[in-house]
Formats: sequence, C-alpha cells, structure tokens
Amino acid sequence: MEQNPSRAAFERLRERGEHVSFAESLTGGLIAATLIANSGASDVIDESYVTYAAESKIRILGVRRETVEVDGVVSARCAREMAEGVRRISGADWGVSATGLAGPDGGTEQTPVGTVFIGVAGLDGVQAFEFHFGGDRAQVRKQAVDAALTALTRCMEGAQA
Repeated sequence: MEQNPSRAAFERLRERGEHVSFAESLTGGLIAATLIANSGASDVIDESYVTYAAESKIRILGVRRETVEVDGVVSARCAREMAEGVRRISGADWGVSATGLAGPDGGTEQTPVGTVFIGVAGLDGVQAFEFHFGGDRAQVRKQAVDAALTALTRCMEGAQA
C-alpha cells in the first residue's frame, strides 16, 4: 500500500534531518496543517504563511510586482518566487508554495478553475509544477495539498541522487 503524501514527506524530512516552510494561497494553510497532523511535526516544519492577496505575496515573500502584473499570481513564475521567498525568510532547507484557482469562480479560458502551480525550492534551486484538477473547491484544494507534499518528496529524492 502506498503511503499518503503527508506521511511520506514527513518521514523523508525527518530521515534527512531537514525542515520545510510553506507559502500558501489557494490552500489557505492546509498543506502545513496536513503535515502538522503527523506526530513529531515540530521536527520538520519551521513556519507557514498564508499569502492569499497579491500584495501579501509581494510584501511578505518578495514576489516581484512585475511577476504579478505580467504573469499573474496563478503562474509558475509566481509559485517559484513564493517558494524561494518562504525558504529565504524562514531559513528552512525547503520552501514549498501553492497558488491557483480553486473556484468555483475566477477562471478564464487561459487559466481555468482547477489550475494549480506548486513551487519547491531547495539547495539545488527551485522548480514549479503545473496541475489541472477537477472537482469542487474542496476537492481542488485537497488535490493541491497532496500534489505539494508529493512534489516535495520527489524533489528531496532527486536532491539526494
């Protein structure tokens, strides 16, 4: 049986003696809350920010205003800058971000509801992953949580290789 994404990320972080911090938008703190549900989470999580508004992404995380104006907050570039920013301000080994459209409103033809970008920043740089989820608002958010924790685990495995 495959391990759930939260447990897998938690165990991998703990094995490596590393810490993670989160910058969340559409997930509103659910990624951090999901990881914190593991007993002993204080061994692996440093801090978490819910930066829902564009201005908070700029002010707190250091996302460039140009990124917001040109690419938008629902973009790979924004996800990368969010992940880099939270890693920088927290001093954690890993920074993970989530930005996207959970719906039911707000989608466009170019960026439909269910579009999610996950950013993962570590010592070897930063990556962004794009997803297109279906379902209602709660389902999109849950899928984004699982995707973020899975992306973190995969990046840790790649960083070790």
